[in-house]
Amino acid sequence: MPQVAARISSDQEKWLKDYFRTKSAGAEFILPWAVDTFFRAINSIRSNYTPGELKTIVEAHRDIKLLPDHTRLSYLLLRVMDACEVNQIHNRHGASKTSLEAKLKRLDDTQATALMVWASAFWVSRACSIDNMDEYIKAY
Repeated sequence: MPQVAARISSDQEKWLKDYFRTKSAGAEFILPWAVDTFFRAINSIRSNYTPGELKTIVEAHRDIKLLPDHTRLSYLLLRVMDACEVNQIHNRHGASKTSLEAKLKRLDDTQATALMVWASAFWVSRACSIDNMDEYIKAY
């Protein structure tokens, strides 16, 4: 099985040691579960949006570094609606700002976080290019 070296906080390390026999045992359980859960969630969430809406969400996360304290629905709404208002990115991708906002408001914080992580990941991926955005939103 491939190795992954992750950085975790002291609290996260303590949690893994408290709930599993070792930190490694905990990480070996949690990481694959988290990845699988993320992809199931993001596929389910993405299916509710048009390609133009997904492109708008992805573009709204350009040059954004996500912080754990900023992964909530309120931040997603602020980021996407501000990008629409200021830069009209929804028009560039053929999305309705009103429809997109209504759909986003139906998400809970966990779903919003998954969408934000997915959108931000595009900009640090190997595929990072406006020309590759169509393929990114269709993947998975």
